[in-house]
Amino acid sequence: MSANLTPEEKEELVNPKERSFALRLATATDWRTGLVIPLLAILTALIIGVIIIMLTGSSFSDAMKAYAALVQGSVGSLRAISETLTAATPLIFAGLSVALAFRAGLFNIGGEGQALIGGMFAVWVGFSITGIPLYIHLPLAVLAGIIGGAIWGFIPGVLKAKTGAHEVITTIMLNYIALRLVDYFLKTDIFQREGRNDPVSESVLPTANYPAFLSSIDPALRVHAGLFVALGAAILVSWLLFRTTIGFEFRAVGANPNAARYAGISVTKVYILVMVIAGALAGSAGAGQVLGVLDRATPGFSEGLGFDGIAVALLGRSNPYGVVAAALLFGGLRAGGQQMQVSANVGIDLISVIQALIIMFVAAPALISAIYRLKKPVASTQISKGWGA
Repeated sequence: MSANLTPEEKEELVNPKERSFALRLATATDWRTGLVIPLLAILTALIIGVIIIMLTGSSFSDAMKAYAALVQGSVGSLRAISETLTAATPLIFAGLSVALAFRAGLFNIGGEGQALIGGMFAVWVGFSITGIPLYIHLPLAVLAGIIGGAIWGFIPGVLKAKTGAHEVITTIMLNYIALRLVDYFLKTDIFQREGRNDPVSESVLPTANYPAFLSSIDPALRVHAGLFVALGAAILVSWLLFRTTIGFEFRAVGANPNAARYAGISVTKVYILVMVIAGALAGSAGAGQVLGVLDRATPGFSEGLGFDGIAVALLGRSNPYGVVAAALLFGGLRAGGQQMQVSANVGIDLISVIQALIIMFVAAPALISAIYRLKKPVASTQISKGWGA
């Protein structure tokens, strides 16, 4: 089997530290890079956020009031917690999609398109099939979303496996294709709501909606049963990665595809299967939006979930449970940002700035080590392999 390897691949087997396809940053598991660095990154981002607020002419006291409003809007009441959990639910799916691909050495930037296609599949089943009970209709709609996302993930997966086309390029292009396909189909008789000229779909039937399990307490509480599905998906992905043979193959290919191939693992199969599962997870995120929050499809209904999933996966170190924690943080920032804007008169764009700063510092652990004088600086590592690899 070694005869099929190039001299460069053989060298990579002998000296794996020199490989370009590492993903050590995204999949670090030691306690320091897995916990301390992200926490310090969050702290640093919040400190810089205070400075930014003060540079706009506000005082330090105003900045503290803004952060107090942020906390109040995210966890300060039952309604705030509900909004945090509602915002975190699709982020869990999107983060798991990216994290799973990271583990296999792939950079899935196509979560946005996969969520859009999955949502369109789900909304169609949600309004077109009638006369069946919720316990049949809802699973069918969710399954349709999974299938739609899986199809959209299969395309870059097979292109990567069969032609070597870089998944970053193909997934970005597929995002644009999905976005315009949604715009097109929402203006067709298949989806467009009767009597409307704007691109909006028919409403999902109540039998295909995720139940809002706290609505009996307060109808305004939007958190829905999709949260439990997302948590179940995190448990399932963790089991898949760390308790199954195929999960070992995913991680082996992510660590060193040439060594994995030398050991008899089908890298082609892994690439296709990983992208199919990643697409299915992202499709579940889109399905959750139309079945649990929006009740219909409109242009761009995914609202950047696929891209936010990249941030969630990075902050969670591509660990499924870390992804859940990161999604809760980002969900809290989203929910609390609304309250901060209203109560403290601080633009909600600051939340995007803080999120970007968090990811920047998480992606530069050596910088965090230098700022806080940690004893053993973390060497910088790559997230994905180079364009020419």
